[in-house]
Amino acid sequence: MTARLASAITATAYQREWFARVRAEGGPLALVNADAPQEIFRTMGIPYVVNQWWASIVAAKRQTQRYLGLLRERGYPDYIEQYSATSLASAFETDPAQAPWGGLPTPSIVLGETTGDASRKIFDVWDAQPGVTYYPLESAAENEVPERWWELMPHRWEEAIGRDRLDLLTGELTGLIRYLEQTTGRVFSETRFREVLALVNEQQEWNRRTRDLIAAARPCPIAVTDGIPSVMVPQWHRGTEWARDAARAFHDEVRDRIGAGVAVCPDERLRLMWIGRGLWFDLGFYQRFQESHGAVFVWSMYLAIAADGYLRYGDDPLRALAARFAAFNDQLYTPPWSAEWYVKEARHHGVDGVVHLVSDDARGSYFTTRALRAAGIPVLELHADNVDARTGEDLTARMTEWLDALM
Repeated sequence: MTARLASAITATAYQREWFARVRAEGGPLALVNADAPQEIFRTMGIPYVVNQWWASIVAAKRQTQRYLGLLRERGYPDYIEQYSATSLASAFETDPAQAPWGGLPTPSIVLGETTGDASRKIFDVWDAQPGVTYYPLESAAENEVPERWWELMPHRWEEAIGRDRLDLLTGELTGLIRYLEQTTGRVFSETRFREVLALVNEQQEWNRRTRDLIAAARPCPIAVTDGIPSVMVPQWHRGTEWARDAARAFHDEVRDRIGAGVAVCPDERLRLMWIGRGLWFDLGFYQRFQESHGAVFVWSMYLAIAADGYLRYGDDPLRALAARFAAFNDQLYTPPWSAEWYVKEARHHGVDGVVHLVSDDARGSYFTTRALRAAGIPVLELHADNVDARTGEDLTARMTEWLDALM
């Protein structure tokens, strides 16, 4: 078996140590969605926990069912947007000794877009908890859809996203800064903000190089289960020198593995793409089919969106930050933005097939599958929630049957 990436081990250890420090220090804490402008909190020195990251930790520790039970006991549904609702359940923790990593501290502010009725209600329940404030951001849309948005985003983001959407989010972020200054007593420094944004761009440039290395490599040099923490833990620390350096270390390790001819599966016969969130309740799934079918997952959205979705250059730093997130959900979930990007990435990585995880709250999944199949790329749709094991009982059997037919 190929040794784990040192960058993955280092990143996971760093995140555990950081989380322990946050728990010990107390003070203001934000709970933010993965697609929220975390760079503002970084600039102001306010620690934040990413909502979906915490759900992945709970799932990996086999605690999701207990947490969903805490929601049930209070009359809340346990079958809607489990990925976001898991952190809410942490507010009702009844046995801190069982809680992963010591448990989620109570945040003072929760930040997220109002992307749907269920999401809004989850955050409204957070807002009802003592000492917690929900700061909502609107989810806007634009009729005009750019072609090949990934080429426009680094410098021509105003053209790609549209003035009205950027005006709206820039205004909301201005209000968020004022709110944080008033409630925490901390001052927002534009000089520091520009430093943060510059570090973020450096980090994503390294991620772009790493994505391209893996796309061109035959055979695949790393396991996707190592690639995810190697890219995502530094993403949660965007705007720090540590995160920038971690992204570079990840790149260098991938480069060196390719140079040494390392293969995560020496008998690689099928290159696969995983579309959707990480299957946190069964990470072994990604390597389960290497020996039986020579099937290797060479792509996940985490490194790819870091490569194509985050780079923003410009003279107006707050507007550039708004451009990073105003169309973030479009890039991953809204056709034709998302569908065209997935086809581009499938071709770039030379995949033989795509496994598409479709959750109940997925947006645009039908169009993604249709676009890939129209491009001649076989697709297996797996309908399951990525943190709720109750929904994934037949995944291995379905995958085996599909791979047999694909081969």
